[in-house]
Amino acid sequence: MKEFLFVFRRELGARDFESSPEKMQALWKAWQDWTGSLTAQNKVAAMGKRIDPDGKVVNHNKQVTDGPYVEVKEGMAGYMFVKAANIDEAVELAKGCPNLMMGGSVEIRSVMAEHYAG
Repeated sequence: MKEFLFVFRRELGARDFESSPEKMQALWKAWQDWTGSLTAQNKVAAMGKRIDPDGKVVNHNKQVTDGPYVEVKEGMAGYMFVKAANIDEAVELAKGCPNLMMGGSVEIRSVMAEHYAG
């Protein structure tokens, strides 16, 4: 099995899903059901947490700016590491993500094997 990083992205500042307690409860249940299903299939390598939209960026010149980037309308909302045989299987797992119900997306990245020369 390979590991893949799922990056959950949404429009920065979007709060449509928080419009009612019923919608929030339904969304929370969808997340619980999806992550529970992945866990039951032994597909979760590591659970992530929600990410605050505010942050800082340090560039190669050690200049610090407010981040992620002002010109970008979509930001990272959270992440998760999953196990899958290949990227195609990881894509299929991502298709069940509740972030998609909120108009968001899931970026999928393969985690490279560590090859550090000590």
